[in-house]
Amino acid sequence: MENSKKVVVFECGNEEYAISIENVISIEKDEKITPVPHLPSFMPGITEVRGELIPVLDFEDILYNRSLTNQEQKLLVLKTDDLTIAVKVKEAKEILDIPLDQFKEIGLAAYKKTEYFTSVAQVGERLITLIDPSILISSLDGMKQIKDYITDLKKQQTV
Repeated sequence: MENSKKVVVFECGNEEYAISIENVISIEKDEKITPVPHLPSFMPGITEVRGELIPVLDFEDILYNRSLTNQEQKLLVLKTDDLTIAVKVKEAKEILDIPLDQFKEIGLAAYKKTEYFTSVAQVGERLITLIDPSILISSLDGMKQIKDYITDLKKQQTV
């Protein structure tokens, strides 16, 4: 349907969020995450997915300042314009095709810390907040250095 948007819905805290299927490469089990010293608290480390080293972001930490425990964790592997990342979420629930007229802009979009929330969809009794991962990446402190670090790691792997 061209009048709808296909999204991957996931849970974080007690809320539901979604990312456009166009940005999702895969949904993985919580694989081994290698800690890297001096990273921000929202980044527990890096992981390898299909031979590629990618940074892991803890979405629970980004939104609620608390880390996820190891139960029911999934990694959403996402592509953005700048970087491939894995986002640790409580549970990847489903893929939905939501009609475009269900999406409403949210007033918090102008708030700098949550500008990655692009809209909210009402699906029955559910409110699902849509996230733009490219805006998320650019809004987090330290992501430029992390992008540079991952680029350097990839160069070292090819040597």
